[in-house]
Amino acid sequence: DGGEPVSQRANLPEDLPPDELTLDVAEKLFATPQEGRTLGSDPVTGNEIVAKEGRFGPYVTEILPAPAESDASKPSQSGRAKKAVAAKPRTGSLFKSMDVATVTLEDALRLLSLPRVVGLDPASNEEITAQNGRYGPYLKKGTDSRSLTTEDQLFTVTLEEALRIYAEPKRRGRQAAAAPPLRELGSDPVSGNAMVIKDGRFGPYVTDGETNASLRKGDEVESITDERAAELLADRRARGPVKKKKAAKKAPAKKAAAKKTPAKKTAAKKTPAKKTAAKKTPAK
Repeated sequence: DGGEPVSQRANLPEDLPPDELTLDVAEKLFATPQEGRTLGSDPVTGNEIVAKEGRFGPYVTEILPAPAESDASKPSQSGRAKKAVAAKPRTGSLFKSMDVATVTLEDALRLLSLPRVVGLDPASNEEITAQNGRYGPYLKKGTDSRSLTTEDQLFTVTLEEALRIYAEPKRRGRQAAAAPPLRELGSDPVSGNAMVIKDGRFGPYVTDGETNASLRKGDEVESITDERAAELLADRRARGPVKKKKAAKKAPAKKAAAKKTPAKKTAAKKTPAKKTAAKKTPAK
């Protein structure tokens, strides 16, 4: 209508690599309200529930009502106002299969119910809880934590199963069991390998074991077809491998020139001159 163009901004997650900032990801960020997407109200507390993009990924949280003025906020006899302890809202990270634009109130309430108390260890009487962390679902008992293989286990793992997990030796790094795929698909027409949907650091992705391609806006883990998965892999191959920055080559260190020891001059030996005896002329 002849007015000035409206600029739009969106916060970028700090753990999003620059090479993964595609047009689809940018549109997804622009579609997410910066103040959060309202999902509804908690039927128990009446607090408003919103979904947001955060520093460590998408999450849901509750909006607490403004605290009413109480005796704690009134000045004491010394004249200083008492500091009221602010209540912290419940928060919960979205599962890898969830999206800020599509997460429901029911999903949010389940996430906000975590951590879930699984039970007490009969040997130590320590409480075991199921929690969703930055690096995935896990069990926690005191200072000992164990990874769970799927996010659904957060709501289904029993005390008996948890005790079996703790009875096993703790595995670290590459020894840890790989998480099963979210979904298995057919074979890729190019590589001939089986395609699967897996959980990644930045969300679900499809892979044939050779090429990885992130699911885009509108792609759902439960409904994506073999044809769509193959299309994503083909598009990723067409874009070529991600170029890595080459490390600057270090100039070879210069070798210090060895100091030359000046050659000693050898004095030339003088050959003594031979004296020639004068011949005597015989007297006549």
